[in-house]
Amino acid sequence: METTQQAEQQRSARARRRQLLEAADRVVLRDGPQASMNAIAAEAGITKPILYRHFGDKGGLYRALAKRHTDALLDALRTALDAPAERRRRVEATLDTYLAAIEARPQVYRFLMHPAEDAQLPEQGFDVGRHSAPLLRRLGEELAKVIEERVDLGPDSEQLSRVWGHGIVGMMHGAGDWWLGERPCSREQLVRSLADLLWGRLTDVSDRAGGPGF
Repeated sequence: METTQQAEQQRSARARRRQLLEAADRVVLRDGPQASMNAIAAEAGITKPILYRHFGDKGGLYRALAKRHTDALLDALRTALDAPAERRRRVEATLDTYLAAIEARPQVYRFLMHPAEDAQLPEQGFDVGRHSAPLLRRLGEELAKVIEERVDLGPDSEQLSRVWGHGIVGMMHGAGDWWLGERPCSREQLVRSLADLLWGRLTDVSDRAGGPGF
């Protein structure tokens, strides 16, 4: 009986947390980096202390939102990598998936990657860089695993896969951040240009024997 009650309480807590994250998403979509704990609590119909009870502080809420969006992005990237197409098309599709994600929800991207510019905000001490760096590292490590599974890079495969994984994520992030802010070209043009940059080395390596291919 106690175990059943505990399981029900855990399910209820997870459902409530999901509802709060959805409320936070709505505020972030509206306000971007200016999203505040007060606004999120109001959107959820609760007081700020209750929001703190679930997430601790804005850093805790940020980490939960970052995991939510990073999980979704990783799923989309894996789908692009698994598409039944030749390698160049899959490389372009993977780059396009990342850029399409930040283009579709620019306010979410800015909330996750850029601090609020208004120094008068109550959360002015929130260090976005301290929280966004682990997000990018996670993307780099996940891509490194994919590369090692799929590409034969020789005796130093593990190390080179991590170099490639973090390098590609850094390139996508840096180029995507610039592109989203300035829009100097179409998304399709940026995808082709980045794929050209990567293609010289990728065209020379073989798929790993027994792997799903890259």
